[in-house]
Amino acid sequence: MSFSSRVKEELARQESSARHCQIAEAAAIFRMCGKAEAGEDGQYRMTVRIENQAAARKFSLLLKKSFHVRPEISVRGEVHIFTVRDQEELFRILKAMKLTDGQGFPEDRRDFVDGMIVQNACCRRSFMRGAFLAGGSISNPEKSYHLEIVCSGEEKAFQLQSLAASLHIEAKIVQRKKYYVFYIKEGSQIVDMLGLMGAHVSLMELENVRILKEMRGSVNRKVNCETANINKTVSAAVEQINDILYIRDRIGFDKLPEGLEEIALARLEQPEATLKELGDSLSPPVGKSGVNHRLRKIKELAGVLRENEEESL
Repeated sequence: MSFSSRVKEELARQESSARHCQIAEAAAIFRMCGKAEAGEDGQYRMTVRIENQAAARKFSLLLKKSFHVRPEISVRGEVHIFTVRDQEELFRILKAMKLTDGQGFPEDRRDFVDGMIVQNACCRRSFMRGAFLAGGSISNPEKSYHLEIVCSGEEKAFQLQSLAASLHIEAKIVQRKKYYVFYIKEGSQIVDMLGLMGAHVSLMELENVRILKEMRGSVNRKVNCETANINKTVSAAVEQINDILYIRDRIGFDKLPEGLEEIALARLEQPEATLKELGDSLSPPVGKSGVNHRLRKIKELAGVLRENEEESL
């Protein structure tokens, strides 16, 4: 089972005790997957098509608990189709969801939900849970951080973004063909989103992955830093040895001051030693700055000798 499926299974088990929260969650699922329209006989029919089994199970439970309605349910492949034909039941559901007009008939609206349904923070959390169950997905955190909810219209996507913002979740909107996608790519924000929807087990799983990733990243950064320092030290040592050999072959070490001759011989004997190790090997020992100063003098001398040689050519 994918991580996204596990999240939805967990969310489907979350049950709000307050009826207003149940209505908010049911309204989100209906607005994502359903419609109410009149047939040729003038009778209205509510149809909800849900592809995810956990979301279908949750919607069925919400209809029974909140409205005492048992819809007709058929399954075609992986799609669960809920149908409510009884006019009294249908209008009772739509009225509770604030989806009827002034005359009590189903209202065709472009936005997601009436503000009365989500005026409480608890209802907004339930609504976000329903929207994710019906049209959301989340990537495997081992690979990437990405949570999204696909909306059928621009107004729905932006209203969902506004509801998320009221819960301190920063989401973005992108158009994908004829759909508008509400999405979050920041790991900490996805953690917050899972928390407010009630997916606490999945939240902990994602957090564990994030911690491991951060630890690996920290180790890699340290290794890279140490490797870069080693490479820098090796490159510097190679340059120092080349300068020392150049001086030896041109003028010999006996022309060098005692301190420079001492450090030159030490470097040739210990090509992989650090400045501190070189300094400790001298008698008396010399600090890093002292060693660096002597090697810099050797570099300057080698430079002068090379310039003189070029001028004599």
